[in-house]
Amino acid sequence: MFRATSSRMAGFVFRENRVPYYQRLFQQHDGKRQWYKTSRSGYVMYPYLISVYGLGAATMYAMCRMVLGHKTWY
Repeated sequence: MFRATSSRMAGFVFRENRVPYYQRLFQQHDGKRQWYKTSRSGYVMYPYLISVYGLGAATMYAMCRMVLGHKTWY
């Protein structure tokens, strides 16, 4: 009884089935990677890529400073 009530309150009982839509979307051979196919992909991918490449650049900068003998940041 509690399960049906909690799922009904969450709005999942009469929700539209989006599985066929996403199957058609992801099975298209349009040359795009899977993680760039949806309209919301940029909200996840661009901050992720900025953090990965930004931390990589910061790490390389710090490593080059240490190799050249500048161990302190001030």
